[in-house]
Amino acid sequence: MADEFDNINHKSYRILMTAQHIYGRYHVSPQIDIADVDDLKKAGFTTIICNRPDFEVPLELQSKVIKVAVEAAGMRFEVLPLSSHSMDRNAIAHQFELVEQSQGPVLAYCASGTRCTIIWALSQAGLRDAEEILSLTAQAGYPLDGLRPYLTKSS
Repeated sequence: MADEFDNINHKSYRILMTAQHIYGRYHVSPQIDIADVDDLKKAGFTTIICNRPDFEVPLELQSKVIKVAVEAAGMRFEVLPLSSHSMDRNAIAHQFELVEQSQGPVLAYCASGTRCTIIWALSQAGLRDAEEILSLTAQAGYPLDGLRPYLTKSS
């Protein structure tokens, strides 16, 4: 099922939004805007997770604006702002729970998709081999070799 959502591309008025498939139902992308929402719905996404803090973006890209458009389109919208200071065990567990609770494909977004990819990788530590995690993220365009020490089973 998830393979049909690999590399979804479409135009918005601000950016070329590209959803990258990481694993299973989980996909990541750079910042989305309300112009992306209909295409995300048509692509089959059921849950959108905003991992970008509102202070990083102008009002028209803040989570409360995107939330209205996403929910009006019939999708679930969750907000879990991430920074290097907030990406702790609780945030990792929360993100993983949001993905598990979804009824279908999930798109997590932040500025570039990197934070969304990092939190997925950290959620898989101890569940998957570090090489597999790093291979999957690199295939999606997010090389995260610096995370290797945090992805071993002893971490």
